[in-house]
Amino acid sequence: MTIRKLLGTLYVQVLIAIAMGIVIGHYWPQIGIDLKPLGDGFIKLIKMIIGPIIFCTVVSGITSMHDVKQVGRVGGKALLYFEIVSTIALLIGLLAAHALHPGAGFNIDVKTLDTSAIAGFVGQAQHGEGVTGFLLHVIPTTFFEAFSQGEILPVLFVSVLFGIALVMVGEKGRPLVGIINQASEVFFRIVGIISRVAPIGAFGAIAFTIGKYGLGSLLPLLKLIGTFYLTAFIFVACVLGSIARYAGFSIFKLLAYIKAELLIVLGTSSSESALPQLIQKLESLGASKGVVGIVVPTGYTFNLDGTNIYMTLAVLFLAQATNIDLTLEQQLTLLAVAMLTSKGAGAVVGAGFVALAASLAVVPTVPVAAMVLILGVDRFMAECRSLTNIIGNAVAALVVAAWEGELDRSKMAPIALKRGRHARAAAAKIAAELSTK
Repeated sequence: MTIRKLLGTLYVQVLIAIAMGIVIGHYWPQIGIDLKPLGDGFIKLIKMIIGPIIFCTVVSGITSMHDVKQVGRVGGKALLYFEIVSTIALLIGLLAAHALHPGAGFNIDVKTLDTSAIAGFVGQAQHGEGVTGFLLHVIPTTFFEAFSQGEILPVLFVSVLFGIALVMVGEKGRPLVGIINQASEVFFRIVGIISRVAPIGAFGAIAFTIGKYGLGSLLPLLKLIGTFYLTAFIFVACVLGSIARYAGFSIFKLLAYIKAELLIVLGTSSSESALPQLIQKLESLGASKGVVGIVVPTGYTFNLDGTNIYMTLAVLFLAQATNIDLTLEQQLTLLAVAMLTSKGAGAVVGAGFVALAASLAVVPTVPVAAMVLILGVDRFMAECRSLTNIIGNAVAALVVAAWEGELDRSKMAPIALKRGRHARAAAAKIAAELSTK
C-alpha cells in the first residue's frame, strides 16, 4: 500500500489527528481547550442521525424475520447474554481492585474534600426515580418525542413496536418496509459523509482533554488508570476472546477489522460515534440484518461491559483511598445496584461518572464526596470504557447471530479462526452434504 493510499484511509487519518491533538493539548493547552467545539460538533452530528439509523435498522431487521416469535427469541437470547457477560465484567472489576489495591496508600480524609466540582453529576444521579422511573422513562410521551430526546432506549422502544406491528400487518405493509429500507440507505450515506470529518472531531476532542486536564494530572492516579486499562484488556482478551473463539472467530482479528471505528471512539470517548459504521461492519461479516438490528442498539444500553468494570473498580478504589472497609455483603449489594444503574448509563461522555454517583447514593458506605478524587482523570478512563463497550457489543451481535443460526460464515473470512487441514476438509464435506439435500 502506497503512502498516499495509506493516508487516505480513515483510521490512519484519525490516528494522526489524535497524535496532533495530544501535541496541541500538551504544549498549547489553551488552544486545546478552545478546540472543544470540534469534538462536540462531531458528536452532535452523529447523535443527529442515531435515532433514524436505529429506527430503520431495527424495523428492517424485525421485518426481515417475518416472525414475531423469532423477534422475541432473538431479544431473549440477547438479554440473557448481556446479563451473564455484564455480571462477569462487574465481578472482574471487583477482583482487580482486591488483587491490585489501586487506592491503597492515599489515606484521604473525606471531610477535607471540595465537592463543588461534582455537584452537577450528583444532581443528575439523584434526578432518577429508581427502577420504576427508569422503566417509565423508556416510554416517550409521543411517538416523535422519542427521536427529539436523542436517547437510545425510547427510540428502540418505538422501533420494536413499529417493526412488530409491520410484521403483523403482513403483505399490506410490504410497500412501507421497502420505503424504510430505502430510507436506511440514505441515512447510512449521510453517516458516510459525516465520517469524513471524524479526524477533525477526534482532533478537537483529544486536544481539549489534554489541554484541560493535562498529562500531569494522570500521575497521582496512574495506578487506578493502569489498573482499569489492564483489567479491560484482560476482559477483552480472555473473556470476550474465549466467547469469540467458541463462536468461531478471533477477537484480535475482529479488533483489526473494526479498527477505524475503535479509533473514532478513542478520539471522541463516545461509543455512539461509531454505532452506524459498526452496524454495517457486522452485517458485512455475515450477521443477519435482523439480529444486528436488535442486538446492537439494545446492547448500547444493556451491554456496557467497560462501564461495569469501571463502576465496581472505582467504588473499591474510593473505599481503599478513604480507608473504608466494605463487607462481603456490601460488595454484593454494590454488584446488584451497579447491575441496574449501569443500564441507565448511555454511551456518551460522562454517563459512567453519573452512574457511579447513582450507585454510591444507593450504597452510602462510601461517601459520594469521594468521587472528587477521580473527577480529573475520569475523562482519560472514558476512552477505555467506550472502547470496551463497543467491542463487547460487536462480539455480542456475532455470538447471538451464531446462536440463532443467522450467521453466514462464508462472509467471516476476515475474522475467522485458522483451522487445520482436517478441520477444513471436514467443513468442506459437511457443506457438500448440505448442498445435495
